[in-house]
Amino acid sequence: MHLQWMNAFRIPFSALVSYVPVIATVVTCLFSVILARATLRYVEATDKGLALAREEFEREWSPELHIKLERVSANEARIVVTNLAKTSVLLQMAQMRKLTHVVPSERWFLNDPLVGGMTWSQDISKRLLGATDAEFAGSVVASMTFYASGRMYRTDWFRFTVEVRDGRITRLDPSNIPARRVRVVDHKGPERRHEFVQDVAGDAAHNKQESKPEGNFFVTGA
Repeated sequence: MHLQWMNAFRIPFSALVSYVPVIATVVTCLFSVILARATLRYVEATDKGLALAREEFEREWSPELHIKLERVSANEARIVVTNLAKTSVLLQMAQMRKLTHVVPSERWFLNDPLVGGMTWSQDISKRLLGATDAEFAGSVVASMTFYASGRMYRTDWFRFTVEVRDGRITRLDPSNIPARRVRVVDHKGPERRHEFVQDVAGDAAHNKQESKPEGNFFVTGA
């Protein structure tokens, strides 16, 4: 009885041989799927590494200036500009105004180069007192326009707390509100980062494009 039952379910050897290619194909497909997923993970990791390397390169070579107003004495103050990037810039214009004013109270033109990692300073005692009153207590902001890599940029407005008594500077401290980093306004994809400067040439191109739709432009702004 048992022999008859086993003979009934016995599979011919030729049938087993015919199943081998099918099993090999299934196993090959499974390994192919596993390798494809591993390849996709490797590609994603490579893309992230390239994106980080590109961002690091842009951070090192994108123009970044830091502005500081210093009180030297009761009658003397100076502006100190530090080039935080590796690329050299050419300072073109400095602006200073009260925080409550829209138009800069003081604006003067420059033509001074500033190498990466170096600082530049200038006396602004008369200009600071000219932007304020003989009795003043409030915030003053300063900005710098400069050339870098053939384009014109403008820094964000750096804020300072100023107190003037009887025409004498009694206090000049930087505000705790940090300036924003440079950001690319006209770009494809999500915004990645902010920067310290604004592309002035890009702003002019933007205004032209509003009147002429066929114009091309890009802006980096703070």
